[in-house]
Amino acid sequence: MIVQAAGRRDRIGAKYGMWLFLFTEILFFGGMFLLYSVYRSEYPVEFHASAAEENLLLGSINTAVLLTSSLFIAVAISAVKKGSYRLSIIFQVATILMGLAFLGIKSVEWSEKITRGIYPNSPVLDKMKMGDILFFGLYYVMTGIHGIHVFIGICVISSMVYFTLTGNITKENFSKIENTGLYWHFVDIVWIYLFPLFYLIT
Repeated sequence: MIVQAAGRRDRIGAKYGMWLFLFTEILFFGGMFLLYSVYRSEYPVEFHASAAEENLLLGSINTAVLLTSSLFIAVAISAVKKGSYRLSIIFQVATILMGLAFLGIKSVEWSEKITRGIYPNSPVLDKMKMGDILFFGLYYVMTGIHGIHVFIGICVISSMVYFTLTGNITKENFSKIENTGLYWHFVDIVWIYLFPLFYLIT
């Protein structure tokens, strides 16, 4: 009984720690969203024109990919709690594959822009209006930082697969994968905000 109570306290403490970490992440991304809002209000015409250059199809596919990955990690966590470890591993791996697909699609988008000469400090971008320069600068910074968070999430989920395989994660000890799920959902939510800011303001 004492062991169970201690384990429960550990899970609660770990969850509070994760929420505190996510709060700092919210402040970090919130600052960038605020910066975006300021520049967009100052250069509305240029921002709308630049957003028309974005690949809406690929952005929409990536949105669907991340939303599906959130469902997969939720199922993986639920499976662990029920003791269905094999099913959990399958959905953890599926989440990783979705994350990799997201990064792959995003790299295609970046490659298209770079091929056209649209990248920070490029001769093509330097000839554009200030609003266009700011839009694409924010695009690369914000989607780039988000992509790094996706990559980190993939690495963490990969470690969760290992922990599940080795019995370190069980239906009695699932705080690691539960907190990983919180992080992954946060990454998905950030994209839900990035998507309309860069793709749907035309």
